Amino acid sequence: MSGVADKRICVIGCGVAGLTTGVVLAHLGHRVRLVETDEFRLSAIAKGEIPFQEPDLPTMLARGIRARRIYLGDDIGESVAPSDYIMVAVRMPPSKAGSANLSDLREALRSIGECPVEGKVVVMRKTARPGMTEELAVPLLEEASGLKAGKDFGIAVNPAFLTGGRAVEDCLRPSRIVVGSTNVKTASDVMRLYDGIDAPKLIMDLKGAETAKLASACFLATKISCANEIANLCEGFGVDSQEVLQVASLDPRIGAGYMSGGLGFGGSGLPVDLATMISAAKAAGMKPELLKAVRKINEEQPLWAISVLEEELGSLRGRRIAILGLAYKAGVDDVRNSRALPIVIGLLARGSKVVGYDPNAQGSFIKVLPGISYASSAQEALLDADACIIQTNEEEFARLNGRDFDLMRKKIVVDGRRVTSPTKLKKYGVTLRGTGLGNRQRRQVVRR
Repeated sequence: MSGVADKRICVIGCGVAGLTTGVVLAHLGHRVRLVETDEFRLSAIAKGEIPFQEPDLPTMLARGIRARRIYLGDDIGESVAPSDYIMVAVRMPPSKAGSANLSDLREALRSIGECPVEGKVVVMRKTARPGMTEELAVPLLEEASGLKAGKDFGIAVNPAFLTGGRAVEDCLRPSRIVVGSTNVKTASDVMRLYDGIDAPKLIMDLKGAETAKLASACFLATKISCANEIANLCEGFGVDSQEVLQVASLDPRIGAGYMSGGLGFGGSGLPVDLATMISAAKAAGMKPELLKAVRKINEEQPLWAISVLEEELGSLRGRRIAILGLAYKAGVDDVRNSRALPIVIGLLARGSKVVGYDPNAQGSFIKVLPGISYASSAQEALLDADACIIQTNEEEFARLNGRDFDLMRKKIVVDGRRVTSPTKLKKYGVTLRGTGLGNRQRRQVVRR
C-alpha cells in the first residue's frame, strides 16, 4: 500500500491476536517476524495449517511468506534484534481461580529484556487487567535490560479488539484503533503502523487503553445479557422479543443494530474480559454489582433451554436430545465457554442421551466432553430424537426442512438463536420454542 512506512515488526505469540496482527501488518507493507515457542503450533503454521478457523488468514499468511514480508521462528532473541517494534501477544489462559495465568507472559518479557531493546518500542497487544503494563511488564523489562522504559525504549499498549471467526476483518476494517503510551510520540509512532487503515484512532495512557479494552467487552456483555433478560420477560408476557428488541435498539442512545434473545455469550474474549474487570474492581475495593449480575444472567441463560424441554417432555431421563451447534458461535471451532457445555452437562445430569453436531467444532468439543454421542450431520443428530436444541445460528440449521424434522421421534425444537422460520416450522408440524418467542410459540403447535 502506498504511503505506508516499511517497519520491521516482531510479533511474539501466534494465537488469534498475534498471528492475525502479524499477517495484517505484513499486508500493510511492513516486514514481520512471527515468533512461536510452541514447536507443534509453529510447524503447523509453517505448513499453512492455521490452528483455529479464520477466513482469509491462511491465504494472506502464504502470500506474506512468499513475498518475504513474513518470517517464522521460535527464537525471541533472533527476531527482536533486527526489529523496530516488538508486539507481545502471548497466551494468557485463565487460571482455576479465574484470573489470567501470566507465566508465559513473564517468560516472554524477560526474554525480550535480555535482547538489545534500546531505541525499540515494546507494544502490549494483549493485557490481562488495568495497570498490568506499568506494574508487571515495565518492571520485568527494566530488570532484564537494565534500561529505563520511556527513556531508553518505548512502551505502549495496543489492545486487539477482535471477534472470533472474523479477526482478519476486525484488523483490516476495525471499529477503532487504540494506542496507550507513556508519551505521545511513542503512541503516534505505533499508530502510524496502521496508516493504511481508515478507522477512528485514539491515543490514551497505558492504563486507559487497558481499561478501554475491558470496558468495550463489558458494554457488549451487558447489552447481550440485557437482551436475553428482556427475551425471557417477553416469553412470560407472551410477546415476540425480536420485535421488541428491534424497536428498543432503534433508540440512538443505545446504538446501531438490534439483538435477539439467545442462550448467552461465550468464547475466549467476552467472558474473560468481563471476569477480569470484575476481579480488578474487587481488588481495588469496589463492588461491580451490575457486572456481576451480567455474568450471573449469562451463566443461567442456557438452562432456559433445559427448562423448556422439561415443560414439553416432562422427565428428560432416557430422552434422546440433539444439540445442533457446539461452538460458542457459528462458523468457528472454538468451544471455550460455549453455551452448549452447560446445556449438555445439565441434560446428562437429568439422565438424557445427548447427541451433538457441529460442522466446525466437533473435534474441539469431543476433547472437552468425550462421553456423549456425536453425529456426522444434522440429519443424523435428529434421527429418533425426542427434541432438538439449536445452539448456534449456522446457516445449515436455518435450511432444515420437513424431511429433516420427520426423522425425529417427537418434533420439538428449541431454537436458542432464533435462526429458524416459525412459519416454516408450523408447516412442518414442529412444536417450536424460541428464546423470547412469547405466545408465537403456542401458535406453532400443529396437532396431528
